[in-house]
Amino acid sequence: MNETALASDETRRRLGFLSQGDTAALSRHGILVPDPGSVLISGEVRLEDEVVLWPNVVLQIAEGGTLVVGRGTELFSGTRIVAAGGSVAIGPGAEIGEEGGFTLKAAAGEIIQVGDGARLLGGGSLTRSNRIGRGAQILGPIRCQTCTLGDGGTYRDPEPDERGGVLKGSGVARGIEVPQGHVVQAFGLFADAAMRRQSYFHPKG
Repeated sequence: MNETALASDETRRRLGFLSQGDTAALSRHGILVPDPGSVLISGEVRLEDEVVLWPNVVLQIAEGGTLVVGRGTELFSGTRIVAAGGSVAIGPGAEIGEEGGFTLKAAAGEIIQVGDGARLLGGGSLTRSNRIGRGAQILGPIRCQTCTLGDGGTYRDPEPDERGGVLKGSGVARGIEVPQGHVVQAFGLFADAAMRRQSYFHPKG
């Protein structure tokens, strides 16, 4: 190993991340990491089979937090997930960070739950406690705090009003609750926006 690689691994260890070699070795446990040199993972992170970690993903645990990523979840470039004393749990088959990355950060006493098949894209963030239900979506650079999106089908479900709750647009969403089959679209403060059925945006015929 050359001096540059040794220095990189020493820095990783000091910051609590796996070495490049240990990151690459995750492939032997069913984790897909195309570019191990660009991915930072704390040793305590729990990754289930077939998780995909694209370049420039950060999964960090600090101050006794917990972070679990479910089977088959795909984390796209620019995704940063930090359990800084809190808990982050991502269910199977989620898609996080396409079209600009995504940030999830749980401080002490906070819980972030992302359900099976949820989709978070477009450079947004989750801070404080949030529950993003099964099949729910956050679409765009939206700062979400203490939001709850209801369970439902994924965005592939042919019935829009049976899909998980959706936030779309850009801006700040605090304390927003969106039930199954509904969507709140805003460009600013989501508290001021109307809630509509998803079929309003995806009419049939």
